[in-house]
Amino acid sequence: MSISTQAATRLEHDLIGDRDVPAEAYWGVHTLRASENFHITGQQVGSNPHLIRALALVKQAAARANRELGLLDATRAEAIDAACTEIAGGALHDQFIVDVLQGGAGTSTNMNANEVIANRALEILGHARGDYQHLHPNDHVNLSQSTNDVYPTAVNVATSFTAAPLLAAIEELETAFQAKASQFRTVVKMGRTQLQDAVPMTLGQEFGTYAVTIREDHDRLAESLELVHEINLGATAIGTSLNAPDGYTEAACRHLVELTGLPLTTSPDLIEATQDVGAFVHLSGVLKRVAVKLSKICNDLRLLSSGPRVGFNEINLPAVQAGSSIMPGKVNPVIPEVVNQVAYQVVGHDVTISMAAESGQLQLNAFEPVIVHSLSMSMRHLEAGCLTLARNCVTGITANEELLRANVENSIGLVTALTPQLGYATSTAIAMEALHSGRGIAELVLEQNLLSRTELEELLRPARLANLSE
Repeated sequence: MSISTQAATRLEHDLIGDRDVPAEAYWGVHTLRASENFHITGQQVGSNPHLIRALALVKQAAARANRELGLLDATRAEAIDAACTEIAGGALHDQFIVDVLQGGAGTSTNMNANEVIANRALEILGHARGDYQHLHPNDHVNLSQSTNDVYPTAVNVATSFTAAPLLAAIEELETAFQAKASQFRTVVKMGRTQLQDAVPMTLGQEFGTYAVTIREDHDRLAESLELVHEINLGATAIGTSLNAPDGYTEAACRHLVELTGLPLTTSPDLIEATQDVGAFVHLSGVLKRVAVKLSKICNDLRLLSSGPRVGFNEINLPAVQAGSSIMPGKVNPVIPEVVNQVAYQVVGHDVTISMAAESGQLQLNAFEPVIVHSLSMSMRHLEAGCLTLARNCVTGITANEELLRANVENSIGLVTALTPQLGYATSTAIAMEALHSGRGIAELVLEQNLLSRTELEELLRPARLANLSE
């Protein structure tokens, strides 16, 4: 290694040749070439803090395992450990400069990590960046490892880290809907099937179903994360553990569990685990499920709040911004609309992940960079969407109770509650007469002496109509 003070660069060498690297950079020649090769998204891997933290913890676990087995001396191991601690804590993420989409099955990201960790460790030891004779990115930071076990393991860990705040956001949205279900417990309204009047229910029941369906999605997501807790660290290149000594796989996993706090286990078949990305396909499918159901709820909110004069106008969404540059007074359901768009994006990411998983060949899937990028965006955007919907919309929803009550009283669907007493044919006749005359069901039933007022009032009690426990 030599440093040119005039150009403020250092000279580094790889199998292709020599390159000048900025003297102040913690990354090296491999990262430099990758950053030049991949100009795709404009997003650097450092923009995914969960992935960088996971990479640092994987390297830290590997260094501890190598030291424990006598493969790495204490001085180098401690320096690598310290560098990884800093990076896992948020330092030097700006040094991870490779594009998130890259060829090479994640090799460029792994090499970026090796170089940044090595150069920071060299500083800790009192040496200059790039002085790799004292501590080398491959020989020491990458000892007993391959990209093909480090990167997938880091992706698994990062996925768990990214999912944690999403699970919390889903819980917050569930709580918001449950609060509204309690608030609207006795507010009677007409239920609808196929957008046609059906039978009475309460607005509380309607919002309660949203809380229940969101809880189901939370639980399915938590279950799917169990699959990504199985890792292939120690598999090295293709799962045969070449260059990983006896005891390394077990030690590395044990240290990684201690560092991450995750219930990680080593796959029983490392060859299979190195090529299989089925856990990500399953997880993406669950994220799509969350997105689809969340979008359906937002569709409902937009319908129920439509109007205010010539729509459903059953509920009022909080007015968060003006809705038109030309129509004064117009307020749009912008929060449900943005969550709809998040859902569409998640569905698209699921297609991407499916194609990337299908395109794996033989002993490795080379397309995990686009898988982790797509998963990360889906989870982060769903997290933001759930929080935005809960805080900026659901908590402020109000009900137009008088209109809801009038709709029930005026609906021909009300006759369904009387069918056991009147019979289907008589109820149908009453319904058709009400529809054509514009008169109410109760009015016609009393007029035709089909039921007494007391009987009618009992049958049409709101609690009975909605089958509420009293």
